[in-house]
Amino acid sequence: MIVGVGIDLCPISRMRRALERHGGRFEERVFTEAERAYCRARGEPAQHFAARFAAKEALLKALGVPGGLSWHELEVVSTEDGAPGLRLWGEARRVAERLGADRLHLSLSHGGDTAAAVVIAERRAP
Repeated sequence: MIVGVGIDLCPISRMRRALERHGGRFEERVFTEAERAYCRARGEPAQHFAARFAAKEALLKALGVPGGLSWHELEVVSTEDGAPGLRLWGEARRVAERLGADRLHLSLSHGGDTAAAVVIAERRAP
């Protein structure tokens, strides 16, 4: 059963400007060490940072936009087969548990100047 859905778009040019203007401070505040390493290893880091930012925003929407969460509690990871996935920590994990969301689905895309993410929070049947 679906318990939450979220979608978000992030302009890649906006992310590029944020990275240029605020550099490491912005990256450290919003992205985990693993996310930063992944994005920095790519030819176009801004598009990957934008996709991960959109994923975090989409996840917040799927969880009902709970307050008090840290960006680092929401992490975009690569699954064993290379697909994007989500890992939750701390309060974000507790919010998902309260919703009964025991499975999260993530789809990322980017084209032109836009990165997009869709998150579906699912509760498996008992």
